[in-house]
Amino acid sequence: MAAESVHGPSRVQLLRPGSLLKFIPEEILIHGQDFRLLRVGFEAGGLEPQAFQVTMAIVQARAQNSPAQQYAGITLSQAGQSSDSRKPPIPLLETIEDWETERKKQAARGWRVSTVNERFDVATSLPRYFWVPNRTLDSEIRRAFGHFHQGRGPRLSWHHPGGSDLLRCGGFYTASDPNKEDIRAVESMLQAGHSDVVLVDTMDELPSLADVQLAHLRLRALCLPDSSVAEDKWFSALEGTRWLDYTRSCLRKASDISVLVTSRVRSVVLQERGDRDFNGLLSSLVQLLSAPEARTLLGFQSLVQREWVAAGHPFLTRLRGSGASEEAPVFLLFLDCVWQLLQQFPAEFEFSEFFLLALHDSVRVPDTLTFLRDTPWERGKQSGQFNNYTQVYTPGFPGAGNSINPQLSVWDWNLRYSNKQILQFRNPGYDPEHCPDSWLPRQQPSFMVPGPPSSVWLFSRGSLTPLNQLCPWRDSPSLLAVSSRWLPRPAISSESLADQEWGLPSHWGACPLPPGLLLPGCLGPQIRLWTRCYLRGRPEVQMGLSAPTISGLQEELSHLQELLRKWTPRISPEDHSKKRNSNTILSQSR
Repeated sequence: MAAESVHGPSRVQLLRPGSLLKFIPEEILIHGQDFRLLRVGFEAGGLEPQAFQVTMAIVQARAQNSPAQQYAGITLSQAGQSSDSRKPPIPLLETIEDWETERKKQAARGWRVSTVNERFDVATSLPRYFWVPNRTLDSEIRRAFGHFHQGRGPRLSWHHPGGSDLLRCGGFYTASDPNKEDIRAVESMLQAGHSDVVLVDTMDELPSLADVQLAHLRLRALCLPDSSVAEDKWFSALEGTRWLDYTRSCLRKASDISVLVTSRVRSVVLQERGDRDFNGLLSSLVQLLSAPEARTLLGFQSLVQREWVAAGHPFLTRLRGSGASEEAPVFLLFLDCVWQLLQQFPAEFEFSEFFLLALHDSVRVPDTLTFLRDTPWERGKQSGQFNNYTQVYTPGFPGAGNSINPQLSVWDWNLRYSNKQILQFRNPGYDPEHCPDSWLPRQQPSFMVPGPPSSVWLFSRGSLTPLNQLCPWRDSPSLLAVSSRWLPRPAISSESLADQEWGLPSHWGACPLPPGLLLPGCLGPQIRLWTRCYLRGRPEVQMGLSAPTISGLQEELSHLQELLRKWTPRISPEDHSKKRNSNTILSQSR
């Protein structure tokens, strides 16, 4: 948050913690981290003391505020029920029953729920439960996970109805010295029962965390009302932020991975060193592109809960706004990617742009633990979920003592939004015929063909390269374990991955895409600025904003109808005799 004190057109003072006012302000401008602008005005005459007191109170509040000191928010009494009786809107994946229900929902018959991390002694950043192959013992999992960065070994993210599996894991820890049994267990978990395995270099061609942070800061500075960029240079400055480029890169890579998952029956493994940022982003986008169920309102919330919250994305570190080196709004970049999909496929999503805006703004709401902790272990410790366990010590954990309600989640929308607002979360243009359970049979469809026997591939820079082995501890270096210069880099093909995978009529025929799969356009004008989000601080822009979506058109129509209702009683009988139409009425209302 940034605050400015304003007196006249020329006197502006940026308010920092500990600073003193140099003049009595006429108004205070509060720039929110969510791109919104709040103006507090003071009328002339008699309000000078109040202006001074309010301004200094804001400055002092900023000085006292910290990520570990949260203010009181929603109370359980507002929910009208006790913590024992309330049921979360979606499964929070905090119990083994939640994970088992979700596994059955995906029909992942070759997988089971492992309890090896139930006490968080394998990895504090992992959930208590996760999916592993049926034939893998918990003792093997414990040993195998120790050979991955931060103990984040391969787990199932999503089982495709056609038979493929999407996995995610951290980078190989090459300093370890596994025995043959451990290597065999790691390879078995990566293969997941498939003969065709693709290792995806997640960070290849994607921005670093520092790149994302810098782009977001530049975008925010550009979109604030007091931006010094000239109007004729605004779009070139927008391009210079690189934010849209990074959105494009994420969508393009997610599209390629979706092709890998849906074109052949195989195991596709997303591998990122920390496994807590872009693995979640790509896994979520792949499911949105490939599974219509993930595009429903409940399905999308469950997706975020599973791939981001339960998977240990460090929300507090990435979004705390302290300027730390690890700060980077990866989750907000993901929401921008989802908004791009809404614009290109408006009939495929049950939720609307207003829902995305509410979720975007909720990342900084200090009422729940959903986005205010870095790991499931921290949330569980704060809520007292496992007080009977002997916990692993983690330095720097923000202790209890604040007033956050641990029983509530960000998905309890009815505690922060009215019923009328929640109704706007649904997209009126959503096609109900896109039934999640009817788009693809649970058995392996004919268009998905098995890969070659015992084939291992590296997917990097848009192309597949054959590898001799899965693990780095045998004869040669491996993915993410060493410098990229040691990896084979083929020439970038001019064909898209879809052309490479489905270009042979012998196994694909005339149908260009499998049912339910979306492949977004990523060319220059196809990736747009999320105006309703980033330009909210500019009322003059929002007032003239057109409605690019069906939900936007509905909002605009409701506004016009409200204007008609307000003006109709004012029309005199002689006005009726002149047959005045709605255009005349609306033109006079401006």
